[in-house]
Amino acid sequence: MQNNSIYHRLLQLDTYFFNFLRISIFIVMAWIGGLKAFHYEADGIVPFVANSPLMSFFYKNADHKVFNEDKKLVAEYTVYKNPEGKVIQKNIDWHKENRTYTFSYGLGSMIVIIGFLVLLGIWFPKIGAVGGVLTFLMSFVTLSFLITTPEVYVSNLGGDYATPQYGFPYLSGAGRLVLKDIIMMAGGLVLFSDSLKKIVRPLAQ
Repeated sequence: MQNNSIYHRLLQLDTYFFNFLRISIFIVMAWIGGLKAFHYEADGIVPFVANSPLMSFFYKNADHKVFNEDKKLVAEYTVYKNPEGKVIQKNIDWHKENRTYTFSYGLGSMIVIIGFLVLLGIWFPKIGAVGGVLTFLMSFVTLSFLITTPEVYVSNLGGDYATPQYGFPYLSGAGRLVLKDIIMMAGGLVLFSDSLKKIVRPLAQ
């Protein structure tokens, strides 16, 4: 009897736990998506977009190559990186021409909308199901950066002696950030399933 009571209480808590997951995903989506309206965040996603076969066409200069200060042929965007917290006008001008900011505004808006769809799943299961699927798909695209973006792995920059850990599987800061999206992907599937249960349940009664 006691086990049955505990079981039913846990079932009641499920609703709160799922809704907490919805709220958590909304906070992440709204915050990160909102930051896409600012230059430093738009600059930060350039390596991911420029190297992605699914997104690179949005940029004007994605496939351009130039020689850097070391006379090495590199992707043009690497020469115009803006370190977070530092403003360099010539870099900003290049990103404007590249459509970096225009794309970022659109991407940020889409992310915020997905976040709202997930949140609305608390009250509207059908909308929540759509939000769950879109969260899964968005995370799938993000995880593809682990294959397409060189910057997600530690580079061999040399130094006093040979770099002992570089390349796969040594994730850089960007790579560690991307890998976390596998949790978001799982969350999207769980919420999609939960929303479908709410939609189908009245039909089964």
